[in-house]
Amino acid sequence: MALVRKGSRRIVVDGTAYRWRLRGRPTYFQGMAWSPCTFAVEHADTPGAVLVMTTNQPHTSNWIGREAEPVLPSDVAAAIRLALREGWTPTTPGSAFHLDESAGFTPGF
Repeated sequence: MALVRKGSRRIVVDGTAYRWRLRGRPTYFQGMAWSPCTFAVEHADTPGAVLVMTTNQPHTSNWIGREAEPVLPSDVAAAIRLALREGWTPTTPGSAFHLDESAGFTPGF
């Protein structure tokens, strides 16, 4: 699975280039603030396994007006470093590497 280039952003972490993407529109469950925001990251030059990061925040474009912090490049860099420590190999083909940091997320009602 590769990221769509349109809408993805480039980030360099510890000398390695990656591309990351956050959905512009939330899924239905994210829009209702029932599930947390997610974003995807892949190696910029040699796409392999994609990192799928689940945050502990609602999507910023949720429909019920729940306050949410935007996903910043510093958050993405921290997620990449954590995933690499956890065993993510971004240049090796394979299934997506899921990193779940959603502890403390409370669904909207």
